Amino acid sequence: RVTLLDLIMAKISEKNPVTPEETMVFLRHADFLAGCFQEKCQAVLKLTSAADAKDEEALVTIRLLDVLCEMTSNNGRLEHLQVVPGLLETAIDTLRLTHLAGKQTVNIFTATHAMTGQEEISHPAVGFKSHLIRLIGNLCYKNKENQDKV
Repeated sequence: RVTLLDLIMAKISEKNPVTPEETMVFLRHADFLAGCFQEKCQAVLKLTSAADAKDEEALVTIRLLDVLCEMTSNNGRLEHLQVVPGLLETAIDTLRLTHLAGKQTVNIFTATHAMTGQEEISHPAVGFKSHLIRLIGNLCYKNKENQDKV
């Protein structure tokens, strides 16, 4: 699943113009991916435990968030994702939960807390909070209704 999400990410990151058919496919996939993220977003919280550091569901969820961030960086797909029911609320709730989890245990969700000396950051959840903030910001971009929710 992570490999498939990597392929989707590569396709949506391309700078080539897309056909109307491809746009429709992207929008259908965007709905599906947003739904998957909403269902699985709590899985990332398992990563705070050392035993679950390689939890597959959590890794898929992290990659889903990356793809959603990239999709919301494109104005054509942004407007479609801004109205997906519950996506913004899920992102905000997940941000709150990761913030609390980071305060209660070692904070693996931000790069500044994950560094202990000069070692390279390799935990898959590093940057998760910043990506949530990026998604929330993108979903609120030029959308008064979403801005009011936040």
